[in-house]
Amino acid sequence: MGSGTWILERTENHRFPYRLQVIRNGVPWLTLRAQDRWPTAGRHIFCLREEEKPSADEMLVELERVDIVAFHERGPRISVVLDRKRLKRCDFLFLKKEYKGRPGESYEQVFWLTQRSIQQHRPAFKLVNRQGIAECVVRIDSNERYPWRFPGSSTERGSLGAGDYALMDGNDSLAIVERKTLDNLLADFGAMPVLHQRLAELATRENHALVIEASYADFLSPRKVHHYTPLFCARAIAELHALHPTLRIVFCPNRKAANEWTRHFFAAVWGLKKEGPSQVTVLP
Repeated sequence: MGSGTWILERTENHRFPYRLQVIRNGVPWLTLRAQDRWPTAGRHIFCLREEEKPSADEMLVELERVDIVAFHERGPRISVVLDRKRLKRCDFLFLKKEYKGRPGESYEQVFWLTQRSIQQHRPAFKLVNRQGIAECVVRIDSNERYPWRFPGSSTERGSLGAGDYALMDGNDSLAIVERKTLDNLLADFGAMPVLHQRLAELATRENHALVIEASYADFLSPRKVHHYTPLFCARAIAELHALHPTLRIVFCPNRKAANEWTRHFFAAVWGLKKEGPSQVTVLP
């Protein structure tokens, strides 16, 4: 199923001769006036957001209409992938700039860029989790014994509907992690229907992960899987992936690595939360 429709039109405006629409769920989700029809090598295109619908007498000529196969928002950036072989990947970057000499007042800049233009410009890139999670709270399930540590952030004990660790924003959970040791998961293989139920619930959360304190190779070692065979373990893990295609499963070699992965996963989610969503509004 597609993620929307991409429509490019020619306008009569010499400065912004193109009008680009992203249609999602049957309505215009984003409409921009652009200075060119596609970013060329080494060049970004400056765009203006269309604040009002075109007047009845404006001549618009449709140049292309393409299905959108992938659409991804992350902070002030939106990535779009079109259903065609060439010129199919691009980003839109939405920036807020303060007016010089006018504190508190800002204006918007929108840039349209492609993979090739990004590679040639090589802009400075900052990771969203560069500041860590010092300002947030990690809730640890009351039943968790010998819990992971989250230095620099606050922790609390409480009941979780799913998972063992939750990144909290007030009363809302932003991310959930289910922790499994090798022995935990081997024991769960003895009651696969129950494990599937728990993982199905975990996978409904927007930011989730099943973090295993063992490498995949450990489950193929006859010395480590006790009364199971490596073949059975391989088939059981394959079944988890097949029956829960959206489930994020992470194998870590030991407890310390699993703890670190979770800390940085929470930090990345928190960083995106602080950046806020893209400033896109739908015209009525």
